[in-house]
Amino acid sequence: MTETIKDRAKASGPNRTRGPGSPESAKGKPKRPSASANRTALARIKRDRMLLLLALPGMAVVAIFHYFPLLGNVIAFQNFQPFLGISQSEWVGLDNFAVIFNGDPRFLNALANTLIITLIQVVFVFPLPLALALLLNSVLSERVKRGVQSVLYLPHFLSWVIVVALFQQVLGNAGMLNTFFREHDMATFSIIGVPELFKLLITSQVIWKDTGWGTIIFLAALSRVDMNLYEAAAMDGAGAWRRTWHITLPAVRSVFILLLILRLGDALTVGFEQIILQQGAVGKAASEVLDTYVYNNGIVGGNWGTSAAVGLVKGVVGVVLVLGANKLAHVFGERGVYSR
Repeated sequence: MTETIKDRAKASGPNRTRGPGSPESAKGKPKRPSASANRTALARIKRDRMLLLLALPGMAVVAIFHYFPLLGNVIAFQNFQPFLGISQSEWVGLDNFAVIFNGDPRFLNALANTLIITLIQVVFVFPLPLALALLLNSVLSERVKRGVQSVLYLPHFLSWVIVVALFQQVLGNAGMLNTFFREHDMATFSIIGVPELFKLLITSQVIWKDTGWGTIIFLAALSRVDMNLYEAAAMDGAGAWRRTWHITLPAVRSVFILLLILRLGDALTVGFEQIILQQGAVGKAASEVLDTYVYNNGIVGGNWGTSAAVGLVKGVVGVVLVLGANKLAHVFGERGVYSR
């Protein structure tokens, strides 16, 4: 009987070793999960077909207005002429990128201003919503907390035109503050229109407008912290600072890192509308950033290809920063924007 089984195994050739634990069986395994995965994907699509149908208009809008315009980046490699169109404009290869690699003074000035403003906003502006959320979370009265939150959210809904106008009405030479100083025979000072104070001015505007709105995500993360942890820590003798350090901050750490990674994706975007509205008062030397450089050089100056090249490099740098920061987050054990 034993010989018969061996003979049958030999006669079956290579298939004889395809048992559950054989190497050949292991090589053949990927085919089964692949088919199973396809069946699972189809089953999930069939199960969620109504949700997919509801999401279809939104996906179409994103595809038409966000992904389809990406094809226009092709003019970064052309001497683009609007009256000729993309199909008939001359191809110039990488000539439009010369302003970047050859160090055009106007581009370098815009790049330097952008990096300085980005550094200021990441270091001084980005942590403020977390600090404000911690302060609001420490308020015991829910009525007071909700009232303060509502007041802090309001500036976010104002357009930059209104925000800039408000700052000019308060801090301008003929503004409310200087008028008060003149009426009381005090020295006046000028903030609006001074190139040396421009970065401080736009930073204060960003803080006033968006810090309150930025607390929403942190407050949502803080609301998920188990209150029993605070009570247990208090019973163990932990003070307010130790409870914040060992319970609160670890609870919002992943959210903080996630928002920081997303902020790095816009590291070279420092606010086109806010700056272009005030550029005439301080001049381009102090206020030109990459966004306004693309507008002034491309739309105003007619150098479409050069501006498209700068915008394309700016987008690529943003992607690289997001991927690099996400990889760094994985190294330190954080989940980041997406899983490994």
